[in-house]
Amino acid sequence: MNHNTPVAKAEMLIRKPVAEVFEAFINPDITSKFWFTSGSGRLQVGKHVQWDWEMYDSSSQVTVKAIEQNKRILVEWSADAPTTMEWIFTPYGDDATFVSITNAGFHGDEQAVVQQAIGSTEGFTIVLAGLKALLEHNIRLNLVGDRFPMGLTEH
Repeated sequence: MNHNTPVAKAEMLIRKPVAEVFEAFINPDITSKFWFTSGSGRLQVGKHVQWDWEMYDSSSQVTVKAIEQNKRILVEWSADAPTTMEWIFTPYGDDATFVSITNAGFHGDEQAVVQQAIGSTEGFTIVLAGLKALLEHNIRLNLVGDRFPMGLTEH
């Protein structure tokens, strides 16, 4: 990978044990409470799943490339051109987890790649904030759904 190529990165401390935080991304029944609206199955190596965002009439095809239990998830996903997404889960004490999400492999000219990296960084920051609210406080903030309300033009 070219070291000058932009990547998206978002990180957050989630005050829950690593097994619980890891499961939130593997299990679509949990993930659908803070990110997408539905997923076709649990993440497993070699498996293809679909994630849907019904409020945006959008979906993404996901291929699971690697899973290290409670440590790492690596997928290739595509709504348009495929990119790779990697989660790293680092235990922080006995009851907290530092989550790092990196999205790389954006396509297009330089300006398009930069815009994709910025948008992805924003998106994954929102995802992590939603996860934190759900796991720590059992609150569903609907951040992803409220990011682009229907009828409003982009500001």
